[in-house]
Amino acid sequence: MEATSPAQRLRRAAAEIRNAYFGPADVVRQLLAALLARGHVLIEGVPGIAKTTLARAFASALDLRFSRIQFTADLLPSDIVGTHVFNPKDATFHLHEGPIFAQLVLGDEINRAPAKTQSAMLEAMQERQVTIEGVTRELPSPVLVVATQNPVETEGTFPLPEAQLDRFLLRIDLHYPSLEDEVTMLERYGAAAPRTGLCMTAADVLVLQEAVARTHVESDLVAYVAGLARHLRDDDALVLGPSPRAALNLLQASKALAVLSERDFVLPEDVMAMAKPVFRHRLLPTPDAAAAGFDPDARIDQALAQIPHRPRGKG
Repeated sequence: MEATSPAQRLRRAAAEIRNAYFGPADVVRQLLAALLARGHVLIEGVPGIAKTTLARAFASALDLRFSRIQFTADLLPSDIVGTHVFNPKDATFHLHEGPIFAQLVLGDEINRAPAKTQSAMLEAMQERQVTIEGVTRELPSPVLVVATQNPVETEGTFPLPEAQLDRFLLRIDLHYPSLEDEVTMLERYGAAAPRTGLCMTAADVLVLQEAVARTHVESDLVAYVAGLARHLRDDDALVLGPSPRAALNLLQASKALAVLSERDFVLPEDVMAMAKPVFRHRLLPTPDAAAAGFDPDARIDQALAQIPHRPRGKG
C-alpha cells in the first residue's frame, strides 16, 4: 500500500467493498462508522441480499481476521467462546478458541439461538473479553460483531430482548438492491466473483479509533443529542425510548462519521445522518401504536423536525 493517510486508505476501502457489495453506499459508511466508534452492528434483511458478502468484503478490504457463526437452536455458549480440550499426548488440557476470537465476527441469524447462547455472545461484545473456566482472555483489537436477523421467518426463534438490543451501536435495515445495482451485480458475478483488494490494516483502524476519541463536539451539539433522546423517551406512543447509552452511542457514531469525512469536529448533519441507525432498534411502541403500524424511522424523522439544532449563542 502506498504511503497515504489512514483516512484516505479508508475511503479506498469503502470503494473496494462497493466492488463486491451492490447496495446503498450509506450501508458501507455506517459499518465503517461502527468500527471506528468501537461498536457492533445488527443487520436485518431477508435472505439473499448479500449480508454475508458485505461482511466478508469488509473484512478483506480492512485486513481483519474473519469468522462466521451460524446460529441454531442447539448452539451452545462454548461453541462461541471456546473450551478446553484434553490432549492425551501430554495429558493436559489446551484451550480451543471459539470463533469469537476474530476481528470481524459475523453472527448469522442470532435470533435462532436460545437466550443462554445469545447472552454469551453479547457479553463478549460488551466486555471485549471472555472467561473460560475461570480464565479471562481478551478479544483481539479491533473487533466488530455483525449480527443478522431474518424478519420474515420468525417462527421458533428467540427474539433479542430490549436490554440486549441496546448493546448494538447500530441497526441497519437492508433491502433489495435498486435495478441498476442488481444489473451490475448480475454482470460482475455472472463471470467471476469480484475480489476485494487490501486497502488498510488493523493498525490503521486503531489509529482512526483514536482519532474518533479526539474529535471535537461543541456543547450545543451535545445538548442537541440529549434533546433528541429525551424527546423520543417522552413520546406517548413508546413504552421504551432511547437510553442514556443510546445518546452516548449517537454521539460516538457522529464523531466516527466526522472522521470518515476527514474532519476533527462534528456537524449537525453527522448527528442527523446517524440518528436512525442508532435509535431505530431502541424504540419499543405501545400495543396500540404497534397495531397502528408503528414506523420507528418516521418517528425519528418527526423528532429531528421538532427538535431543531440551535447553535450556541443563537435562538
